Amino acid sequence: MVTIQKHLLQTRRQSVEQLKQLVRFPSVSAQSAHRRDLLACADWLARHFRTLGLDVKLYPTKGNPILAARVSCHRSGAPHVLIYGHYDVQPPEPFELWKTPPFTPVVRDGKLFGRGASDNKGQFFAHVKAVEAYLKTGTPLPTNVTFLIEGEEEVGSANLIKFVKQRAKQFRADYIVVSDTSMFAKNQPTLTYATRGIVGMEIRVDGPSRDLHSGVFGGSVDNPALVLSQLLAACVDDNGHVRIPGFYTGVNPIAAWERRMWQRLPFDAEAYRDFLGVRALGGERGFTPWEQRWARPTFEINGLTSGYQGPGGKTIVPAWAAAKITCRVVPNQHPEYVLRSVMRHLRRRCPKSMRLTMNGESTPWFFTAPHGPGARAALLALERTFHRRPVLCREGGSLPILDVFQRHLRGEILLLGLGLPDDNWHSPNEKMDLGNFQRGIAMSIELLQELAKTVNRS
Repeated sequence: MVTIQKHLLQTRRQSVEQLKQLVRFPSVSAQSAHRRDLLACADWLARHFRTLGLDVKLYPTKGNPILAARVSCHRSGAPHVLIYGHYDVQPPEPFELWKTPPFTPVVRDGKLFGRGASDNKGQFFAHVKAVEAYLKTGTPLPTNVTFLIEGEEEVGSANLIKFVKQRAKQFRADYIVVSDTSMFAKNQPTLTYATRGIVGMEIRVDGPSRDLHSGVFGGSVDNPALVLSQLLAACVDDNGHVRIPGFYTGVNPIAAWERRMWQRLPFDAEAYRDFLGVRALGGERGFTPWEQRWARPTFEINGLTSGYQGPGGKTIVPAWAAAKITCRVVPNQHPEYVLRSVMRHLRRRCPKSMRLTMNGESTPWFFTAPHGPGARAALLALERTFHRRPVLCREGGSLPILDVFQRHLRGEILLLGLGLPDDNWHSPNEKMDLGNFQRGIAMSIELLQELAKTVNRS
């Protein structure tokens, strides 16, 4: 009988080729033109799971299908592990900044380049290959395993949220494994125990009924672009502190144990500046970059639009101006309260000469104590695979589905990222480190073994 380790060696190239096939699908959920590509990607995954002998079902939704795949042989008394992932990807634009086409996966210097290679196809596919290693070698799986793969994470997971709420009993698990975060650094295994939530808004101010000649009428009317700029600039002070009343309600001081832990993490300010391409670091004063990124709320302008933006000049007072804003919120903040606070603040400060319209939505933060039985098992699996003690981190980004998993599926959630900070998620030249992909497979094999032991430990 072939051992799992020998199987992994024999199938290294095959696993990468299959990942390439998966990355070739332009499964962009934000663009309706790719609807067929999303369906084709879901179908490819379903067929792949079936070749492994899993029981597979594709659930249609108003959007893209949700795929559920279960290991058919039930292991009585063993914990149930739910593994989550998403097959949709971010839009690849701007195309001109890609060194190679985004949906033509290419291996360079041990890295697979292509949209979705790391976010999230390569990460969840590592877990698929781990389960395959058990099944193909006839090695009994130590736990019961279900995969739940969606096609709308990049647009908010609305249909999966409804799906999980409606079928909570069917998919309830002891442990929920999510690899959709990053490691702290290359060769530094990481367990993430918290994410920030997000409040997203679109704001528009309308002034005159049409664009006006700035020489003839300028000075007698308020300029919407200037008014909006002033409104937004007044939301944050010179120290990076948000000035909106009520914004920080619920925000607790960073725990002493977290501050001590993060202070031990290496940080090279010059290298970080070079990586970001900035002259100097900014943000809220009085907090380190780790604290700013992981544990503090933010107010960010994502986009501004107003007036003439074509070649040459056009001297006008624009009729309107608009902005897109996101606020990252941290544990114990109430996202809806933050949304209302921001709207109330802008409404009070907007001059009567302007018509202000706003809309927004929010996603909650996630937090779990990093000391549960699943976390201990995960830390062991990470250390054995990477041969280095793992670090505990928060994540500055947001995963909308985590709160729903936590409230409805009730299992301990384990965020085990295999991506790297420079994998260019949501940017041109996205990549997956193939060393991380292979170690992720080995880690997942170890993880299932350690999670199986938690039944006896508890």
